[in-house]
Amino acid sequence: MNIHIVQHDIWTGRPEDNLEWIEKELEAQESKEALLTVFPACTLCGAPLFAAAGYTDMQKRAQAVLQELVQRSEHRAFLIGMPLQIQDKGLCNAIVFVQNCAIRGIVTKKYLLPEEQKYFVRGEGVQVIQFHDERIAIGFYEDLKELTKGYVEQPDMVICCGCNVFDYQKPYRTRYRMRKIVENLNAGIVYVNRIGGEGPYLYAGGSLAMNAAGGVLCQLPYFEQCCHTVDMQLVDVIEDEKPEAVELVYKALVMGLHDYFSKNGIQRAVLGLSGGIDSALVCVLAADAIGPENVHGLLMPSQYSTDHSVKDAEDLAHNLGVNYDIVPIRPMFDEFRKALKPVFGDRAEDVTEENMQARVRGTLVMSYANKFGALALNTTNRSEAAMGYGTIYGDSCGGLSVIGDLYKTEVYQLSEWINRDGIRIPQNTIDKAPSAELRPGQKDSDSLPDYDTLDAVLNLYLDESMCEDEIVEEGYDRDLVQMVIRKVRQNEWKRLQFAPQLKVSPMSFGLDRRWPIS
Repeated sequence: MNIHIVQHDIWTGRPEDNLEWIEKELEAQESKEALLTVFPACTLCGAPLFAAAGYTDMQKRAQAVLQELVQRSEHRAFLIGMPLQIQDKGLCNAIVFVQNCAIRGIVTKKYLLPEEQKYFVRGEGVQVIQFHDERIAIGFYEDLKELTKGYVEQPDMVICCGCNVFDYQKPYRTRYRMRKIVENLNAGIVYVNRIGGEGPYLYAGGSLAMNAAGGVLCQLPYFEQCCHTVDMQLVDVIEDEKPEAVELVYKALVMGLHDYFSKNGIQRAVLGLSGGIDSALVCVLAADAIGPENVHGLLMPSQYSTDHSVKDAEDLAHNLGVNYDIVPIRPMFDEFRKALKPVFGDRAEDVTEENMQARVRGTLVMSYANKFGALALNTTNRSEAAMGYGTIYGDSCGGLSVIGDLYKTEVYQLSEWINRDGIRIPQNTIDKAPSAELRPGQKDSDSLPDYDTLDAVLNLYLDESMCEDEIVEEGYDRDLVQMVIRKVRQNEWKRLQFAPQLKVSPMSFGLDRRWPIS
């Protein structure tokens, strides 16, 4: 059986715009020659819909688009996902099987994600349909876990319609699940997943097909829009390549940035360039996503900034072809101190003055964004966000957090990978000790453990959900572990006020992990 797989980006909340590209795909010669065309889950309206799913106008618009597709499906068969009102049940996340100008079957999602549970009712799960003398089990990715344990009805083939949010472990987990299903059922499988960015949610594609022996028949690229027709009866298979996680993260962030700008009608970005590794990495990603001519850097040295920090930032801008301005903050900082002198009296300078400088910088970046219609990019990393190491309304400001889901050690790894074929990020930026440069001789290590140790403890606590005793059993000092856990919990209130962040880890702040703030 020839199956045409469509791996496409999707407009969320805009079924009429999705109709245009869906019709083009169905009119393509490859699709016409295939017995069945398979689209990702949630194709008509996108995902996540959140509250938009519950509005009747959205449901009616999606229904109208579906009816138009049904009317044009003579001698055609396809699977397409959408929100659908089921009589006597409610609004379901559904996959609709259309054949010869009629709806031949409806599969409703059973295992709903947290963001779906408020708006959709629980469906029936995997369904088996008869199509061209074959029994085909059709289901959402989340529902297919039932097929790894056994299934009452033995299918000849399985089709999985996915709309899977990316994290750097998901491609490997997905491949494992597909193999388990094939092994358990001795049936071939087709998995189709969308691509594109939807705010903080990123979709990787990576659609594939396996025969009943577990051989990979086709593997579509990650983060690329494409389609492919596969013959499920083939014996010849391709090499099963495993993608490198750091490359997937790079592609995910670039795609996420590109789509955030394009889908929101924004053309320009601005960020503060400190000469440090975080802002350098964000600048590279932005330049790759929307073009260096659309990225502007603000160099904002203080009296505590070193000469090499300014030079490193300038070298980065020159390497990338990014325009920049130098706006020293000392005059503004001095005016703030002068204005507050009658209030502060003779109290010694402390973290207050450090935060004041960060807020001056935040004000300058946001002012540029307002004046030129640019989006301010936040450069906070996950380690800093976890520990609250940053100034609220200062370096935490911005419209989008680009690397907020990367630990500091992962920032270094990705930066080294970016420089693999030539220096884009100045080597001194990578080699020097990180510093906020808000007081003389300041280093991150004055306030934080070394990042290798800190990130290891954070990984165990945040990603592995280990408690204090379990982390100590892994060989870490109890006082250190207690301090890290205390800081993470104390700074939930800060993270709640951060910009939306592009999700690339399995346990992102805000999206996956929340903690009581009192």
